[in-house]
Amino acid sequence: MEIQAAVVKEKGAFSVEVMDLSTPQPDEVLVKIVATGMCHTDLAVRDQHIPLPLPIVLGHEGAGVVVEVGTNVSNVAVGDHVVLTFGSCGKCESCLNGKPAYCIEFMGYNVSTRRPDGSCTHHQHGNPVGASFFYQSSFATHAIAHKRNVVKVPADLPLEILAPLGCGVQTGAGAVFNCVNANPGSSIAIFGIGAVGLSAVMAAKVAGCKIIIAVDVKPERLALASELGATHVINGSDANAVEAIGQIKAGGVDYSIEASGVPSVMTQAVESLSGTGTAVLLGVAPHDAKVCFNAGTLLGGRTIRCSIEGDSVPEVFIPKLVDLYRSGRFPFDRMSKYYEFDQINQAAADSESGSTIKPIIRMPA
Repeated sequence: MEIQAAVVKEKGAFSVEVMDLSTPQPDEVLVKIVATGMCHTDLAVRDQHIPLPLPIVLGHEGAGVVVEVGTNVSNVAVGDHVVLTFGSCGKCESCLNGKPAYCIEFMGYNVSTRRPDGSCTHHQHGNPVGASFFYQSSFATHAIAHKRNVVKVPADLPLEILAPLGCGVQTGAGAVFNCVNANPGSSIAIFGIGAVGLSAVMAAKVAGCKIIIAVDVKPERLALASELGATHVINGSDANAVEAIGQIKAGGVDYSIEASGVPSVMTQAVESLSGTGTAVLLGVAPHDAKVCFNAGTLLGGRTIRCSIEGDSVPEVFIPKLVDLYRSGRFPFDRMSKYYEFDQINQAAADSESGSTIKPIIRMPA
């Protein structure tokens, strides 16, 4: 079928063009995209910091309506409202143990630019175009997803609001709920107050953390963090964050979440911990970057770990976040700004400047 898609043909720019989309295979779902969140990972590929081959259609926080299902699909039906998330095989040990984000076929299902079987979903003028990004490539009017990365959501909530649940929101919230399982009355410091960090702030409030410290260099983001649950804010350009955290919570915090991808900030996230605290490093640093700690920092019982997608099982976790949103306890839409499809380059520029925290791209009706 003929669709419109935002393709990256050269480093640094999107171009909305007409393409041909193949028909769904037996395990696949065709979705009419209503809206798609824009994530840092999309821009990292666009700018070739993640050097996937061009041309490519990106987008991995899609939300839309099912218009066709393959013969092996039973979890969703035509007309269902769905959020798209990351792909996984469903057969490996990690998937079977409830850890699909650590699927041994993760790369093939998410960043190979083709289906796992090597076939291509997108063509232009008869030539293949890289796609199947996070098994969706949802910067487009329609997307082909796998039955394992579509999550049914309530039809009475606007899909444009729900779009970012598939990646950034579940990553930040999952770090709090799934990775550290934050306890009521505990303390947490969150570094990098973008979409992932703000999701962690909101999750920490839901979890009942007593001290929630937000660290960033943009005053407007720190102000929003205060509105969404942070009990303290630190501007990292004005103060030494580790020292400031120690003044708020003597001995360090129970948990820290790092969502900036800046190696020096990763170090601060670890150094701000108490002797038995846990740091979850979510930010994606350049592949050759090194994160350094003083040997003494590693003494005691500190835990340092990373996480993919907040250790989420999407078909369980995304509905939980929807319920929290519906109850008014998780207002993640507060960080979103909406753009029409032909404004995708402006959305990217606003994301990079920091003037927009979570751009949402709306597709033509």
